[in-house]
Amino acid sequence: MTLADDAITWYDQNARDLPWRQPDTSAWGVLVSEVMLQQTPVVRVEPAWRSWMTRWPTPAALAADPPSEAIRMWGRLGYPRRAMRLHACAVAMVERHGGVVPDDLDQLLALPGVGTYTGRAVATFAYGQRHPVVDTNVRRVVSRAVEGKPDAGPATTAADLVAMEELLPEDETRAARASIAFMELGAIVCTARAPRCPICPFEAVCAWRATGAELPAGPSRKPQRYAGTDRQVRGLLLEVLRHASGPVPRQRLDVVWSDEVQRARALAGLVEDGLVEPLGADDFVLAGDAQLPKPQNL
Repeated sequence: MTLADDAITWYDQNARDLPWRQPDTSAWGVLVSEVMLQQTPVVRVEPAWRSWMTRWPTPAALAADPPSEAIRMWGRLGYPRRAMRLHACAVAMVERHGGVVPDDLDQLLALPGVGTYTGRAVATFAYGQRHPVVDTNVRRVVSRAVEGKPDAGPATTAADLVAMEELLPEDETRAARASIAFMELGAIVCTARAPRCPICPFEAVCAWRATGAELPAGPSRKPQRYAGTDRQVRGLLLEVLRHASGPVPRQRLDVVWSDEVQRARALAGLVEDGLVEPLGADDFVLAGDAQLPKPQNL
C-alpha cells in the first residue's frame, strides 16, 4: 500500500459531502468553488456557491451580465476581485471556447486569473486528469508525512509540485482521487495547529510523527488584522455601492468611515482594481454599471 492508496481508502470513508464534489457537478461548478474557496472557509462558501450556480449555471450565463452583478452576488465573501476574475473567465470562455470550461491545462492557465493551483484543480477534479494539485493543506501533509517537517514553506514551489506528483498513482482516475484525498486530509485531520494524528491513515508511516517532535508554540502564522484596516473600509464602501440602484454620490460614501484620508485611499484602491468606476468627480458605480441613470432628488 502506498500513501496514495491509504489516502484514497480514508477519503472514501470520511470525505465531507460538499455540493461541488457531486458526480453531476459541471466543470464550471468546480471552477467557481475553487475560486470561492481561496481564503474563505467552506461554511461560508457553500451557500454562496449554491446561489451563484442557481443564477449562473454556465459561463455564458455569467458573461451575459455586467461584472457589477458578479460583485453584488459575491456579497461579503471577501476579496471581491475574485468575482471580477470569475466574470473575466466566463467572458474569455465564451469568446475562446464556446462557453465551455476547457479540459486542457494550458488553456485553463491562459484564462484570466487562473493560476497554477486553480488550473490544475479544475483539470483534476472536473476532468479526472493526473496533475499535482498543491495548496496549503497538501503541502503540510506532504511536508509532515514524507519530509518529517512540522510545516511547509509559505508558498507553493516547483519542488512541491514535483513532490506531490511522485506520490500520485499512474492511473488518472486514482491520481485524481488521491489529489482530493490528500487535500481533505490536510483540511480536517492534518491541520496546522491541532493535527488529529491518532485517526490519520498515515500515522504509522508519517516521518514527522516518527521524530516525536512537537509543534512550535504559538500560531504558525500571524493572524491578519481586519478591524480598522483599508480592507474593512473597502468592504464598507462596496456594501453601499452593491445596494445602490444607481450612481452613488461621494457624500453617501463619506459617511461610512470618519477618517477622510483612509476613506479616500480605500476608494482609490477600489477604482484602481477595477471594482468601482467614477462618474465625473463625485459619483461612483460598480464596474459595468456606468450606463445606469443618475438617481434624482439626492
